[in-house]
Amino acid sequence: MANQYRQKGLVTMRKVALLTAGGFAPCLSAAVGGLINRYTQLVPEVDIIGYRHGYQGLLAKDFLDVTPAVRARAALLHEFGGSPLGNSRVKLTNTKDLLKRGLITEGQNPLEVAANRLVEDGVDVLHTIGGDDTATTAADLARYLKDNGYDLTVVGLPKTIDNDIVPIKHSLGAWTAAEQGALFARNVVAEHNANSRMLIVHEIMGRHCGWLTAATAQAYDRWLDTQRWLPEFGLSRDAWNMHAVYVPEATFDLEAEATRLRQVMDTVGNVTIFLSEGAGVDSIVAEMEAAGEPIPRDPFGHVKLDQINPGQWFAKQFAGRLGAEKVLVQKSGYFARSARADETDLLLIKSMTDYAVGCALRGISGVVGHDEEQGDQLRAVEFDRIKGGKPYDIDDPQFVQLLAKIGQPRTPASGSQH
Repeated sequence: MANQYRQKGLVTMRKVALLTAGGFAPCLSAAVGGLINRYTQLVPEVDIIGYRHGYQGLLAKDFLDVTPAVRARAALLHEFGGSPLGNSRVKLTNTKDLLKRGLITEGQNPLEVAANRLVEDGVDVLHTIGGDDTATTAADLARYLKDNGYDLTVVGLPKTIDNDIVPIKHSLGAWTAAEQGALFARNVVAEHNANSRMLIVHEIMGRHCGWLTAATAQAYDRWLDTQRWLPEFGLSRDAWNMHAVYVPEATFDLEAEATRLRQVMDTVGNVTIFLSEGAGVDSIVAEMEAAGEPIPRDPFGHVKLDQINPGQWFAKQFAGRLGAEKVLVQKSGYFARSARADETDLLLIKSMTDYAVGCALRGISGVVGHDEEQGDQLRAVEFDRIKGGKPYDIDDPQFVQLLAKIGQPRTPASGSQH
């Protein structure tokens, strides 16, 4: 097979580098394993390294070699979540943050440092596996390489459980994360009668996009539909149900929802809310700014959601209004994002890693995915077309049906959450 590729006059390469970056998703380990397996199958003579902790390892010259022993057992990576290489949130154009971390010195251009490191390490192809921040950073690097005459191919793979990369139809790991979030919810919602008048807030990842929250709620609802109930003796679907699903793309009237959910609390005895972590961020930030409190942000300028606690904020808004005697806020994000990829995602990962290696052999840079703007074709999407924050379509028939099923009014998208 390798001879066939050489006979076609495709790109000659000596070394390939891999890195995983941003937050975890249930695809990173399998994607790394898939790339190693495909290169071993097609061009086994090519050296492979993996930079540790994403772009941080690239700047720091910190990498692992893919030895013959690693190649022989790379399939093991499909059995685990997380990333064998490790991740970090490093933006190559955020000079101030890189100086603070000691990854560059005063006066250095981090893109130049990264480019020179790749040249020094003899890298011909760089594979990045990450979300929109990773892809846009890869785009910055690819642009710098091209503008300054570096002969290097950059091929990205789309990873984010938020499933919000434009124009990628579906990102790796998102399906698994939704199923894992629903699994997490089974145990959390079982707490509904650990106290009378219990309010449960299940906070789900999704900074700008409600896709994961909607998909998690739909997966949990499917599970509810498969169960047998004994309402005569306290085992009630109504009590195990979710009673509200809030996503960033939809507005809701806080007082009207409180009235609706108060009736649920009075009738059923408990209330469970599935909440996208981004649903109330604008309101929380406005409240903090009005109080003169500093807004914690990461190197990409995003609000640090783990520090502002949207779930706690929502619980505070509803607890008194519902007459809750106990409030439980639980986050499924880390449980879901660190899982191993399920069979559905493994099929998607294999198709994309195989295609990514094909792009590398042809010298085609971009982010591999099904391009929604070109008929869902699997291709290397141009870096300058990649961006984050793709909104979830709340008119999706499955979501509309779910809201109707739980009796929640559906409201149009707006810039305000309530």
